[in-house]
Amino acid sequence: MNSWKSFNWVRIAVLCLVAAPSFWLGAAVAATDKAGASAKKAAAPAQRPDNNTCLGCHGNKGFAMPGADGKMRSLHVIPDKFGKSVHGKRLCVDCHMDITEIPHKAGVDHKVSCVQCHESLWETAKKEGKTQDNERLGVVVEQIEKYMKSIHARPSMADQSRTNATCYSCHDAHYVYPKGSDERTEWRLSVPNACGVCHEKERKEYATSVHGKAVLNDGNAYAAICSDCHTTHDVADPAIASTRLVITHNCGNCHTESLKTYTETYHGQVNKLGYAHTAKCFDCHGSHGIQRTADPASSVHPDNRLKTCQKCHTEATKGFVSFEPHGTTDDFNRYPQIWLASKLMLQLLAGTFAFFWTHSALWFYREYKERKQRKSRPHVQTVDMALGEEKHFQRFPIIWRVAHLLFAFSLMVLTLTGMTVFYANSAWAPVVMKLLGGPQLAGLIHRTCAVVFATVFIWHLCYMALTIGRNWKTFQIFGPNSMVPSWQDLKDVIAMFKWFFGLGPRPVLDRWTYWEKFDYWAPFWGVTIIGVSGVMLWFPNITAAVLPGWVFNVATIFHGEEALLAALFLFTVHFFNNHFRPDKFPLDVVMFTGSMPLEHFKHEHSVQYQRLVETGQLEKYLVDAPSAPMARGARILGFTLITFGLILLVLVLTGMVGSLTAAS
Repeated sequence: MNSWKSFNWVRIAVLCLVAAPSFWLGAAVAATDKAGASAKKAAAPAQRPDNNTCLGCHGNKGFAMPGADGKMRSLHVIPDKFGKSVHGKRLCVDCHMDITEIPHKAGVDHKVSCVQCHESLWETAKKEGKTQDNERLGVVVEQIEKYMKSIHARPSMADQSRTNATCYSCHDAHYVYPKGSDERTEWRLSVPNACGVCHEKERKEYATSVHGKAVLNDGNAYAAICSDCHTTHDVADPAIASTRLVITHNCGNCHTESLKTYTETYHGQVNKLGYAHTAKCFDCHGSHGIQRTADPASSVHPDNRLKTCQKCHTEATKGFVSFEPHGTTDDFNRYPQIWLASKLMLQLLAGTFAFFWTHSALWFYREYKERKQRKSRPHVQTVDMALGEEKHFQRFPIIWRVAHLLFAFSLMVLTLTGMTVFYANSAWAPVVMKLLGGPQLAGLIHRTCAVVFATVFIWHLCYMALTIGRNWKTFQIFGPNSMVPSWQDLKDVIAMFKWFFGLGPRPVLDRWTYWEKFDYWAPFWGVTIIGVSGVMLWFPNITAAVLPGWVFNVATIFHGEEALLAALFLFTVHFFNNHFRPDKFPLDVVMFTGSMPLEHFKHEHSVQYQRLVETGQLEKYLVDAPSAPMARGARILGFTLITFGLILLVLVLTGMVGSLTAAS
């Protein structure tokens, strides 16, 4: 038996030795054939799988595979829904570029970069000159650029290896639909839930709001969702100023009228200038938990309003509650005080300029015509032949000239700082405000100049009271030296209009003309209106302690409109009367030097001149002409103030035209 086993092992060994050469030769040939086939296969281009092939697996409901964390990850794609999406006409492998064969190779990177894909397609479109045919792709690339600068594209604080939110955190790449489609509307309604995955607290609060209930409960696609306020792709930190401004603007996309009325308040004007420190919509109404005003839970409900105001105005008093942040001048039934204040100021503006601009135009025409005909006296300094030398008439003492200069300077700065806020919607206002150092510094400058202006005004009242008091026995209220209007002024106005139309001679006038008296008394009205309203706005806590909040609305109208009237009057009518009419163009320096040529005085104030000659008092008012340096300095100062005034006039007029255009 053992010998038989030995014989079999020997036999097997002999057969192996004999067959070995043939085996290894066959194996070599087979290996060669296999290598050749592989080479041919590699040389042939790989066939990219089409969408039907992909959906053969991914289209099956419940199709899933283990993810990196070991949990099952759904890979199911609904064919019909995908086909309706903006990506439905593209191959799956256009995005999943690492997938080259089915079944997939092990170790393939299944991640897709939305950014790289769209940017690559856009670069191809640009190279092929097909950007116009791919406008929507261009829009997507712009959105990507915004996204890359957003807070979502930044690394998270907890994990610096990933972004805060990717494209597909908000969008499902397989189900992105064009605007206007039913599927897009359905996706829009799901946005708060998508945001709530990360912003759980905000999502919960939003669900209780008037917006959230409309979206999540009622399916109202027109109600505000997260992206309507925070924007879509360029979402930024809501704590920074630029974001606060953007969100406020976005509120106006739905609440158009409310935004308009808000921008007419100081809060909104500062907002339009690009500064975020004043109250915004969400500071009053809340952000995620907004309720209707009538809801007792609303932060702007009458019972809660004072507490809301006190978040910024810590010492706010009861009057703040009735302030109308959205009060409009067009609704008498809701806001009668605001309506009346607005109409009163508009009538005052219209009446004032209808008269004085007509007066100036007629005066210019008549005076220019007479100068051309050489009927008027020359507009040059002349030598008084009786005295044998050039003499001037002393018209204004030094104290009056200093007061006038302070008045002029402070008023111009007040106009600049005030009109920049008043016409915050104009293109120039943000530029000027930036040069002024921002609203807070501009406000300080404004109030400082207001104090200077008021001080000069009060000083003048005291000065006049003392002057009249010292001469009360001889002072005549309606006399030639008084600024109080008299019947003679009315006669002069009538005579002036007769001259304008060639129906009579040019009237001879006394020490103070009717237009000078108007220039004098107008500030009494203006300073009272502007000053009182300004003080009320300057100290709101005191004002609201004794007056209702709608007073702030009225005060704002009076303050702004009266300031506009003053600026337009001074830089048009006053400048014309004293500098731009033909007999005085381009500049009258009497308010800077204090004196005027005697011949000029005789022409402008004939009645006073004649009276001084008859009483023998003329001599005591005669002075030498200003020295050359003083005359030169007066001209420089005068032209500087006029130039500044005209610049302000241009700014105010462009702001006014822009405001009227926007309103229409």
